Parts: sequence; C-alpha cells; structure tokens
Amino acid sequence: MAGLFADTTPLRTPDFRRLWLSGIVTVIGANLTIFAVPVQLYALTQNSAYVGLSGIFALVPLVVFGLWGGAWADAMDRRLLLVIASIGLAVSSVLLWLQAALGLDDVWVVLGLLSVQQAFFAINQPTRSASIPRMLPLDQLPAANSLNMTVMQFGAIVGPLLAGVLLHFVDLSTLYAIDALTCLAPIWATLRLAKMPPTEIVEGASRWGFGAVFDGFRYLAGNRVVLMSFVVDLIAMIFGMPRALFPQMAHQSFGGPVEGGTTMALLSSAIAVGAVAGGVFSGWLPRIHRQGLVVVVSIVVWGAAMCGFGLAAGLAGGRVNALLWAALAFLAIGGAADMVSSAFRNTILQQAASDELRGRLQGVFTVVVAGGPRLADAVHGASAAIVGTTVTAAGGGALVVVGVVLAALLVPAFVRYRV
Repeated sequence: MAGLFADTTPLRTPDFRRLWLSGIVTVIGANLTIFAVPVQLYALTQNSAYVGLSGIFALVPLVVFGLWGGAWADAMDRRLLLVIASIGLAVSSVLLWLQAALGLDDVWVVLGLLSVQQAFFAINQPTRSASIPRMLPLDQLPAANSLNMTVMQFGAIVGPLLAGVLLHFVDLSTLYAIDALTCLAPIWATLRLAKMPPTEIVEGASRWGFGAVFDGFRYLAGNRVVLMSFVVDLIAMIFGMPRALFPQMAHQSFGGPVEGGTTMALLSSAIAVGAVAGGVFSGWLPRIHRQGLVVVVSIVVWGAAMCGFGLAAGLAGGRVNALLWAALAFLAIGGAADMVSSAFRNTILQQAASDELRGRLQGVFTVVVAGGPRLADAVHGASAAIVGTTVTAAGGGALVVVGVVLAALLVPAFVRYRV
C-alpha cells in the first residue's frame, strides 16, 4: 500500500521544499483570479464568446514570453529571474484588484491586465521547471513533477470552492486582493534559493535574442519523442478542455446563477479533484519505464471523460440533479488522467535535455501546457455560440480520442519510448 502513495523523497532537498511549500499558498490565490476573470467577463457581457476571447489575450503573451523567458532562463541566473517574475505577478494582481475595486466595469481593461499577468507567468513557469533538475537527481524527477502537479491541482480545487463561498460575502475585487497577497510567498521562497548561474555558454551562440529561441526549436526538430509529447498535449487541450463553457453550462445546463455560485465552483474544481487524487496515489509513477505509452493511454482516457461530461450536461435539463454529479465524476476522471500525462511529459523533457537547453524547452512546454487551454477557450467559446455547449464539449472529447490515436500510429517511436 505504501508504494501507491506519492513519493515525497524530493521534499528532503531544502530548495525544492521551499518552492513546493510556497506553491501551496500561491496556487490557491492564483486560482481565485482564474475563477474571477471569466466570472467577471460573463457578468459584464453574458456572452461566452467574451470568456473565450480571454484565451486569446492570455495566449499571445504566453507564446511570446514563454519562448523568450525560457531563453532568458538559460542565459542568466535562474534564481534572479524567478524573483523578477514573482514580483511582476504580484503587481499585475494588484492592478486587477484596483480595476474591480474602482468599478471600472471595462471588458478591455480586464483582458489587458490578464495579458500582463500571463506574460510574467510565462517567464516564471519555464524558469521554475528548468531549475528543478539543478536541485534534484534525475531519478527523482517523476516524483517531483507529481508533487508539483498535485499542489497545482490542489489550488485548482480550493481556489474555486473558496471563491464560490467568498462571493456570498464579498465582491470580486476581494478575490483579486487575496491573490496579490499570496504572491508574497514565492518572492520569499525564491530569495532564499541558492544561485543558479548558467552552466555553459557556447561561444558565439545567441543568449538573449531570437537565435536562442530557435536553438530550442532546432533541438526539437531532431527529437521526435520530445516533439510528440507536445503534439499529443495540444490535441488533448485544444479539442478537449471545456472550461470556457463552465459559466454558461453552470447557468443553463444546471440552473446556477449568472454570477457564478456553487455550481460554477464545482465545475471549475472537478478536474483538479481528480488530478489531486491521481497525485496522492502516484507512488507507481517512478516504476513506469514505457512513459510514452502511458501518456497516450492517459490522453485517450481524458478525451473519453470529456465526451461523457458533455453528454451528461446536455441531458441535465437546466436543473441540478444526479446528472450534475455524473458530469463532475467525468471531469474528475479526466483530471486524474491529465495528471499522469503531464507528469510523464515533463519528465521526458527534463531527462532528455541538457541543462543549457532546459529553459528554452521548458518555455515551449509552458506555451503548450498553458497556451493550449487558452486556445481551447477561444475555440470552445466560439463553437458554443454556433452549435451549443453539449456538441462542443462531447464532440471535442471524441476528437481528442481520434487525434491522439492517429498521432500514435503516425509516430510509433513515441509509444515505444522507454526511460
């Protein structure tokens, strides 16, 4: 039984433990904002297309600064870059609080500040991920990635549920304010990390510009296994992530209020519930050698679960009933499968790359992992306006299953990949 539970060996390393503990507080605050932005946009417009548009406003800075930030992580002290990015996230959260507290009620202000916040997130995430192999031996990376995913998804549970409760007593501006306060934790943690200067700078190589970014893509072009780990995740997220539909489905499919409330909170946290359960019982992950095959199977399960979610919501009939719990169960199953997929995809990337390239490849990973769902927001929002939420959610899940199976057949090397 002990072998089923998460391996906590990486927490014995002080630097990793500080980052991990600070993340517990930070992800709760970040998820208050993740909850608040679509709720505010939908309350201002009552149109899922605007909620989906937030995906585009988040995607552009994610792509630009994810790639560039990854290059910076290879060119400078990663500890210093983490401090800068953490401060930037705190400032952007304060600005989001100000616009809500002042009652500006301007969709474009909200979208603009979301873009600023995502730019700093795009710098922070690849730098943080590229730092972990400098702290831990390679054989501890699957356990470390599982622990990080568990914390992220724990925040994705507590954040929306806490937001749903708090909105009975406070307004949206308070959610943004709490997020700003929680940003102090990672600033404290990163200031206490050991310095992480670049390990190797190739003479004549570009360190800061587009040339450094292209070096990362050049490596990807020659490594089909790592490249496929990105492709299958894009298939899973773009076609199968229905979160932009949650405000409309909570209101129309399950009879929740327009302003959000408990039903919206349950939908927003259900995927994370499954992911945390998967993380708690992740002790088997370090023993897996056929990581590519497990990634493919996990994404097939994700797609099937999202298809089931869409069908359950479509049959609910605009009221809270047993089908709500069926829909939540499908989301949770999908979350557990996504946790396994993400842990192994990140491990494949960290083990395959040398340290002088890790920042750039983690930048691409951040663009894919965080950018895919935001692109999905735009696709799902526009699709729901045309064919409805049921067809969009269920059809998207079916497309995931078909797409990932085709990808596995086209590149069998990924399925055969072993540690």
